[in-house]
Amino acid sequence: MTEKIAVLGAGSWGSILAGVLDENKNEVWLWTNKESQAKELNEKHTNEHYIPGHKYSETIRATTNLKEAVDGASAVLFVVPTKVIRLVAQQLVEVLKELGQKPLIIHASKGLELGSHKRISEVIEEEIPSEYRKDVVVLSGPSHAEEVARKDITLITAACENLDSAKKVQSLFMNDYLRIYTNKDVIGVETGAAFKNVIAIGAGALHGLGYGDDAKAALMTRGLAEISRLGVAFGADPLTFIGLSGVGDLIVTCTSVHSRNWRAGNQLGKGKALDEVIQDMGMVIEGINTCKAAYELAQQKNIEMPITEAIYNVLYNGKDIKDEISLLMQREGKEEIK
Repeated sequence: MTEKIAVLGAGSWGSILAGVLDENKNEVWLWTNKESQAKELNEKHTNEHYIPGHKYSETIRATTNLKEAVDGASAVLFVVPTKVIRLVAQQLVEVLKELGQKPLIIHASKGLELGSHKRISEVIEEEIPSEYRKDVVVLSGPSHAEEVARKDITLITAACENLDSAKKVQSLFMNDYLRIYTNKDVIGVETGAAFKNVIAIGAGALHGLGYGDDAKAALMTRGLAEISRLGVAFGADPLTFIGLSGVGDLIVTCTSVHSRNWRAGNQLGKGKALDEVIQDMGMVIEGINTCKAAYELAQQKNIEMPITEAIYNVLYNGKDIKDEISLLMQREGKEEIK
């Protein structure tokens, strides 16, 4: 049965997920705040700044009018940068009040809100009261928009404490090349999704410095230990971190040139200044803000996160990457499993 789905955010991941929903026989409206982007999507069926060369379905409708996108939608998918989640949620709730709708809310963004350190689902739940929405479901896992656009095999997770809502999202997105698993551990899935971007910056930096596979494997393994440590402190199930949204997402983000965070780290490793890296990227590098949040949370909870602290020192204190690596390697010996 065809459903209307509103996708908020027409970047690489948002536009490609809109394509999946369209291919799965839904009526898809894609909201953007850029008139030129909506015009390009509607007239040329392309999104060249984000996914060069990809042709979108002619049945996807792009609009800058949020009410038009949401009117009659059974589900609303957030795929906007973390820093504007609260603002967009505030705009959405006003539209929902006017329309008298109560859609299922899904989000596929990754990060933590700067300042509050809140997870994205927490921000959405704060801004959109339960009388104007059904459950909030997190869609996350090892996925690059460029590969889903090519219909490469991709497996991700839909997480919600209400498993029926997670299963609903599973049914909306699953097809021959995109397989969705369900999970009830929202905290773990969102934590893994956010903090793997920090480790990906480190992985890129190692590559830029010329280090080999041994160093990268070490970074990912010990990085996962840090992510798990922090997530469990906030109530996550430790088993989530050996799943798709944990080790799966960490692997793909730390090893692929598609990853903005890896590319940013790679440029830092080659000696570029952070301001220059941000300017060159032209897209949001979520790991930069998330690193600050992770560092501050670790300080608050008294959790040992030496890799995160080293990356924080490079990004925010102007420390030399090689010096930070030396300090990491020269720390007192530890037990691996504790």
